[in-house]
Order: sequence, then C-alpha cells, then structure tokens
Amino acid sequence: MLENVPAAIGHLLEGVRPGLDKTVYYDARLTRVEHAIAVTSPAFADHGPLPARFTADGEGVSPPLAWSDVPAGAAAVLIIVEDADSPTPAPLVHMIVHHLPGSDGTLAEGAVSSEPPSVATGRNSYLKTGWLPCDPPTGHGEHRYVFQVFALDTVPDLGEHPGRSAIEDALVDHTIAKGVLIGTYERA
Repeated sequence: MLENVPAAIGHLLEGVRPGLDKTVYYDARLTRVEHAIAVTSPAFADHGPLPARFTADGEGVSPPLAWSDVPAGAAAVLIIVEDADSPTPAPLVHMIVHHLPGSDGTLAEGAVSSEPPSVATGRNSYLKTGWLPCDPPTGHGEHRYVFQVFALDTVPDLGEHPGRSAIEDALVDHTIAKGVLIGTYERA
C-alpha cells in the first residue's frame, strides 16, 4: 500500500516518527518489570534487517520468533509488534498474538499470516487480524519493527480480537516479565 507513496513524500515525512518510547514495551507504567525474556528469531538478528519476505515487497508472511526465560509463575504470553518509525503520532501495530501458553515458546514462520491464523490474534492498525507486512514509505528511511513479548500472571479476558488499548490495559496490571527484539527495514 505505501510502496506507491512517492519518495519525495517519504523524505518530507522523514522526521515524523513516534519513536521507541511510544511502543508498549517502553511504556512508563511497565518500568517496574525487571525480569527479562530473551526474544530471538532465526530469520534476523537484533537490530538487523528483516528479510524482504516478511514485508509488502516480498511474500508478506509473519517472521518466526522464539522466546525463553519466561518465569515459572507466568499464566500466559502475549506478543505485540509495532513500527516505532511509522509516519504517524503513535506506533503502527503490525501484529498482536495473545493467549499463548505461559512458558518458553516459538511462533513458526507464517503462523500469523495464514488464513485463519494458527494462533489467537488481535487487531493490527488496519483493523484486521493477523500479520500486517512491513511497508514503510519510500524515502522515509529505516524503520524499527519492535517485537515485544510479555509474560502475564493471569490469562486476561481480552475478547476475540483485542486492539492495542485493550492489550495495554491488561499489561499494566499483569506483566511479570518482558522482552524485545528489533528488526529493521527500509524501502530505498
């Protein structure tokens, strides 16, 4: 969708970015959480480039993820992926996955982009469920895609397809550990 935005527009919007501090992971209400979850992907390194197959320039499938060091008292794991550099006031939500088991785990490549997804998903910023492929405007520069994993002390009642605000409300009161992995992508 944004691949058709002229590069001149992307350059004009280059300074318009919400930043990492507006992502859920860096929410000031979650600074009390000290236990760290290790988040990795076999497809990209932390702060490394996302392969094109996970973007609108490729197949647009969701990337594989793994998480470990989830504390023993966790009842559920929740994942949210946001674009910290979208040309919007708040980060663009690319994926929400909820009701995962409260333990170390993995998501296979394409698990969130299949129809229907093989896991419980929330609504992305386009108000659809599943993976929203990375699609930064041409000329806008490098975007940071923030893969955030949260361990909760309860299985929250989030409804069938919760959005970002419902996720944030649950996380503020119930997060016992969190982890983050950042992948980058830039459209020339």
